[in-house]
Amino acid sequence: MKLSLKRILSFTAILLFLIVLIFTAVYLKRGADYKKGGKEKTFGSLDITEVPDGVYVGEYDVDFVYAKVEVTVQNGVITNIDILEHKNGRGSPAEVVVDRIIEEQKIDVDAVSGATNSSTVIKKAVENAVSVLQKSKTHFDKAEALGKAVGCRGQLCG
Repeated sequence: MKLSLKRILSFTAILLFLIVLIFTAVYLKRGADYKKGGKEKTFGSLDITEVPDGVYVGEYDVDFVYAKVEVTVQNGVITNIDILEHKNGRGSPAEVVVDRIIEEQKIDVDAVSGATNSSTVIKKAVENAVSVLQKSKTHFDKAEALGKAVGCRGQLCG
C-alpha cells in the first residue's frame, strides 16, 4: 500500500492544525483563569493583632501571575514580608505593595498602577500566609465551644 505525497501532506496539515487548535484553547483558558483570578479583590476580615508571633508562608497562583511570600509577625504587627517567588507574566512587577501592607498594617491596600493583577496576587499570598492560622484557631474555638475534637484535616470531627 503506497501513500501518495499529497495524502501524506494533507494528513500532516490536518495534524498540525489540530495541535495548534489545542494549544490555542489551552492558552485562552489560562488567559480567562488569569483575568478571573486577578479580579478577585475581596480580602477577608483579618485581625493581625490576633496572629501569634512567627513566620508564615503563603502563596497564590492565577497561572500567568504567581507569588509566594514569607510574612513575619511580631507583637501583633507585620514586621516584614519577603517575596520568595514572584512570576508576574505580562504585567509589571508590583513588589512595592508589600511596603504598603507593612506601613498600613492591612492587606487591602491600593494596588500598584499598571500592575493590578500582580498586586492582587501578592496581597492574596500574604492573606493566605497569615489567615491559615486564623482559620485553624476558628475551628479550634468552635470545637471547644461544641465539645468536639479537632483533627480531621482542619475540619470539625464529631
